[in-house]
Amino acid sequence: MNEAARDQYTRMFSADGTVLLHPDRPQAKYRPLRAVRNFQMLMKDKEDTAAVFRIFESLPSKDFLPRIAELSLSEHGADLRRTEPCLPDILDDHAALRRTPKGSLAHAYCDFMEAEGLTAAGLVAESDRAGRPRFPDLVEWYINCSRDTHDLFHVLSGYGRDALGEASVLLFTHGQSPSQGHLLIGYAGAANIKKMAKGSRAPIFGAVREAHRTGKGAPQLMAQPIRQLLERPLDDVRAQLRIPEPKAYRECHRIWAAEGINPHNLLASPNAAQELVTA
Repeated sequence: MNEAARDQYTRMFSADGTVLLHPDRPQAKYRPLRAVRNFQMLMKDKEDTAAVFRIFESLPSKDFLPRIAELSLSEHGADLRRTEPCLPDILDDHAALRRTPKGSLAHAYCDFMEAEGLTAAGLVAESDRAGRPRFPDLVEWYINCSRDTHDLFHVLSGYGRDALGEASVLLFTHGQSPSQGHLLIGYAGAANIKKMAKGSRAPIFGAVREAHRTGKGAPQLMAQPIRQLLERPLDDVRAQLRIPEPKAYRECHRIWAAEGINPHNLLASPNAAQELVTA
């Protein structure tokens, strides 16, 4: 982005006076080698969430700021910021979420997070580990919303936290908020899974392509009033957001069970990431 275009964004403000782009925020730089190094780290440990954040930072999207402006400067975006200023506070209050009716998105979310031993605050901490400086602008709000809705994507889409599930969620996310980071982790990750499950009949690439299509066809989750969605029946929310059953993903799990393959063990060998990115 040239300086004139960047300067334009530093002079855009929301109704409450928050600047779209803080002038001290460093300009995002395209750093593919840094992205590759962090992808290698992620292939060795899928729990290395900080590596995911560094990959996204290293592969900035050209339409990132226009996308932020479209949502955050709208009346709807201002309302979201006013009514839901901190999603982790909402999402980690399981006592309040459990007071919603049985079968709600809130109950499904609590079940998922408790079973996996996760918290929204924990994801914030992982993000902080990446060392990204913070600024009081609308870019910060947008980045935080994208981070804080990640596990909601898991629950709504039906994808688990195995390697294929994570790759699928990231490609679902790309369909909503495109970035090369999602594509790298999603498709290169799927290639690694295919390599590790050598000889399997599971439709691995069919599963991630299905996730990609679903994300493109669904309304943007970040633009939804999360608190209201949490109160509603899970099936109703999925229908509203046009999120169908992940058939190819579940077929992969069915086939792997018959083949004796544990989907949670499909991580890279020490050299697999290097083999993938240099192929």
